[in-house]
This record gives sequence, C-alpha cells and structure tokens, in this order.
Amino acid sequence: MSEAPTVPLTAYRRRPLEEMRQRAASFLDEVRGRRSVREFSSDPVPREILEACLLAAGTAPNGANRQPWRFVAVSDPKTKRAIRSAAESEEAAFYGGRAPDEWLEALEHLGTDAHKPFLEDAPWLIAIFAESYSVEDGGKVKNYYVNESVGIATGILVTALHHAGLATLTHTPSPMGFLNEILERPANERAFLLLVVGFPAEGVEVPDIAKKSLEQIAVFVEE
Repeated sequence: MSEAPTVPLTAYRRRPLEEMRQRAASFLDEVRGRRSVREFSSDPVPREILEACLLAAGTAPNGANRQPWRFVAVSDPKTKRAIRSAAESEEAAFYGGRAPDEWLEALEHLGTDAHKPFLEDAPWLIAIFAESYSVEDGGKVKNYYVNESVGIATGILVTALHHAGLATLTHTPSPMGFLNEILERPANERAFLLLVVGFPAEGVEVPDIAKKSLEQIAVFVEE
C-alpha cells in the first residue's frame, strides 16, 4: 500500500487548560441561544454570509474524504414558491393520514401543521443533498458513510449560521424527491434536508421546551 502524502498540522494550537475551559463554556453559552423558528422576516441576507457558512460546513469530517454533500442555496421567489407548493402537498398527506397517530401526538406540542409559509417568507432556502456516489470521468465512484458525513456537515452549517447571527429551521417533508425535480439535481443526489435561513420575524415566539441534562445524554467511563 502506498503512503498518502501528508502536510504538517499548522492550524492547531494547544491552549492552556483555563483558556480551554473558558472557550468551551463560551461556546456552550452561544449555542444554547440557538432556537428553531417558524416565522421569518423577509429582510435580505447577503450571499457572502451564506458562502462563508457553507465553506465552514465543507470542513466536516467525512468518509474517505469523499465529501458527499451538495448544497443548493435558493433565494429566487419563483423557485421558493414551487418548493413550498410541493412541500405542502406532501405535508398535507402526512398530517392527513400518512403519519401514525403516535407521531402526530409527538409533534402536537410544537404546534406544527401542513402550512409552511416560511418556505417563501425566509430570504434563503438551502437544500442539502447527499451523494450516494460521485461521477468521475463518466463513471460511478462509490461514496462512504454518506449519511454520517452529510449529517455532520449539516450540524456545522446550522451552527455556523447561528454564529453569524441568523436563524434556521430544519425542514424534512417526506418524501423529498420533488427537490431533485425543481432544482434539477442529478440521480446520484438524494435530498437530505431543507434548511430555512434568515432573520426571525419581529416578536416571534418559540415553543417552551428544554434540552436534556448532561446526565441524560452522556455517560463517562473513567479510570
């Protein structure tokens, strides 16, 4: 097996423990302020802000460095309208009988329904696609750990947008094949998630919910 080319790790700097504690606490405080919103202002968001956040998402660790993601950022009103129409059709079927009662009961406290005006109100929609394989030199090249890789990249993107001062909403109408059709994406791309991006509407309210405690989400196995 041939050795892969390497370069020095120059970007990493080991920090004093107290600085590390402060940075960890500061980051926790910032991300605790992130909330999904369903009411957006129509105020525009400059494209360059999204570009920087998308590049941040592209730094995500991924299987075999295949980088199996594609982000399609949409601000065109006509395209957003088409996406909303298709999404609401799927959501109407979901809330109208496709979803089991248990699922609907789990969603009830969030107050969601089949109407999705945010898909037009928000200045940007980012359709995130997962590439099951790449097309190189006319042939198929398999990608690895696709869902895991795209999921990590999506998490970084949501966090980067929050850090930049924007609100987001993860939207997953099912099925999402209409995104391939509307956005003219190839067969090797599968719609993973639709991310709504913009500023919160003035006076917006969010569900009164809490996150699980550390004891509920983590286990430490120590010496």
